[in-house]
Amino acid sequence: MNKMLRTLPAIDELLREPRVRQWLDHHPRSLVLDAIRAALDQRRKAILLHDTASAPEPNEQIKSYSKILDAAEVILAERAKLKMRRVINATGVVIHTNLGRSILSEKAIQHLTDICRGYSNLEYDIRKGERGNREAHIEEILKRLTGAEAALAVNNNAAAVLLTLDSLAHGKDVIVSRGELVEIGGSFRLPDVMQQSGAILHEVGTTNKTRLNDYKNAITDQTGLILKVHTSNYKIIGFTSEVHITELAKLGSEHGIPVVWDLGSGSLVDLAAYGVGKEPTVQEAIESEADIITFSGDKLLGGPQAGIIIGKKKHIERIKANPLMRALRMDKLTLAALEATLHQYLDREKAIKDIPTLNMLTQPLNEIGRKADLLLSGIRNQASGITATIQDDTSQSGGGTLPLGNFPTKTVCIWHKTMNAQELESQLRLNDPSIITRIKEGMVVLDPRTLNEEEIGVIIKKIINLTTDIH
Repeated sequence: MNKMLRTLPAIDELLREPRVRQWLDHHPRSLVLDAIRAALDQRRKAILLHDTASAPEPNEQIKSYSKILDAAEVILAERAKLKMRRVINATGVVIHTNLGRSILSEKAIQHLTDICRGYSNLEYDIRKGERGNREAHIEEILKRLTGAEAALAVNNNAAAVLLTLDSLAHGKDVIVSRGELVEIGGSFRLPDVMQQSGAILHEVGTTNKTRLNDYKNAITDQTGLILKVHTSNYKIIGFTSEVHITELAKLGSEHGIPVVWDLGSGSLVDLAAYGVGKEPTVQEAIESEADIITFSGDKLLGGPQAGIIIGKKKHIERIKANPLMRALRMDKLTLAALEATLHQYLDREKAIKDIPTLNMLTQPLNEIGRKADLLLSGIRNQASGITATIQDDTSQSGGGTLPLGNFPTKTVCIWHKTMNAQELESQLRLNDPSIITRIKEGMVVLDPRTLNEEEIGVIIKKIINLTTDIH
């Protein structure tokens, strides 16, 4: 065993190998060294495990070197990859939280790229030649699109709610219906966000019924604001009642108490007009006379992760002055993407066409069927051992939006004569780029709603290569 261990090459010796010198041309030296050390460690453990007593012949030693370098190359390739990678979403879930939610439009990507490539006027007023304010880049367009008096944006909607509560109701009571104490993604709950803001939760009503008198009776000298939360990620159906935002706005006005409406996934277009489902629009929220409205930028809006705050100027100014604003503000790249996305809404029909989230949500069934036919024919004509069929199914909006929104779709369902669905799903998922699917009734399901034609080609090629390798 000792003889075998002594035949292992030194790291310096391996660094002189032509293959390794090529690696050093393309990868940091530290990664190459780590890969070689890991490969040597694998080889050392293998020798100890087999307990071989004699040293290898010279030609066997050369093979051993080659195997070590082969192992190091695999390790290096894996460690050199960036952790965040593009994936292909074939699930039919449009705003897929685990897959990055909304896809940015080409216009947003172009503007973001332009800002990335050089310096920008992030906090510089070019006209005046002096320091500017980063919120100014999106405030005017938000005011124009929504009718609000003032606006700003932070890094997500939880931050928007936190900042609003801390600014307007720190140390005071916030009245909210028990039926609206929602839990958002990642097990974050509204009561926890409120606690961090320094506001004091005052629950009223019951889970399924809250009346105006419940709010009225809860108002005291310690009341900081009234909060209404739109349940954008679930619905309570049946024996229910809630107080309309206009009634709460009137109540707040009568008592001099600001009313905040958290829309969650705010939409700037009425999606019901496209057969998608009814959600209150941001413009409707402004018309309700609520003092402050908060909503996300990366859900139904179809932009980057952001939390948008709009409403009465006197309240927005207080929020802007909060020291937390600096901690929660957006960076220049998010701001650039959000600005470009918002500008697309100046032409609503083009926004529906060009913003991927809106395009996928409103996609006609015949267009989905056309893409399903492309996928089906490519698989049937070229992939052996695969059975494929088109089935009627439903897509989902996802991302905590449109909780009752299941949209008709056409899916391509595939199964293999020797692999089960779990094995086939795994092979597709471990592809580069990763192809994310779902399994239903023993079949792998591909929903073209969330696929473009280039991605359809990638999937067909992968399935062809996969079946060819098996045979």
